[in-house]
Amino acid sequence: MKSRYIVQLFFSTLLVGGLVTGILGFIVRWDEFQVYFTDFDILKILSTLFWLFGVGLIFSLVSQMGFFAYLTVHRFGLGIFKGVKLWNAVQIVLVLFVLFDLVYFRYKAFEGNVTPYFIDTLFLLIVALVVAYVKAKQTNKEAFVPAVFFMVVVTVIEWMPVLRVNEHSWLYLMLFPLLICNAYQLLILHKLNQKSAQEKKPSK
Repeated sequence: MKSRYIVQLFFSTLLVGGLVTGILGFIVRWDEFQVYFTDFDILKILSTLFWLFGVGLIFSLVSQMGFFAYLTVHRFGLGIFKGVKLWNAVQIVLVLFVLFDLVYFRYKAFEGNVTPYFIDTLFLLIVALVVAYVKAKQTNKEAFVPAVFFMVVVTVIEWMPVLRVNEHSWLYLMLFPLLICNAYQLLILHKLNQKSAQEKKPSK
């Protein structure tokens, strides 16, 4: 891929992360920020929006580091396991393991009602399956399992700092931007690759 498309991916993902967090932050933490709207305090609304946008940029950077790390791991996996089938099987096992741990270890660490942990995990899986389906439709069926792996395993790794704290508002404030940034990168990468490849072709 040409460097200008890498830069385009970087800054567009930054913008997505900032905007998503800026908008969803008010929804996720409405109990905290509602008073700014009821009092019509424009200064506090704008300063909070600016702060949420900055937090979203950080979440976007985390997402991008995870994405490029996965691209490297994926190449290593294909080389180590000598093909797509075995590597996909390994990824499926890891996905199942992470989904189980996302429920089991959170319940063991924080106890309480296990239902929210199931709901979070199911939501993550549904989003991953939908994004993977779209990715496979846009490219090829072999992209399905790697897409699910990335959307589940890599997102959980990126989400780990707030998972350890288990603070409700931060859990979702970070999860939604991560999922959207990860999905955005996954679904736009092949389009940028295609544009880059077309530009590299010698003109007749």
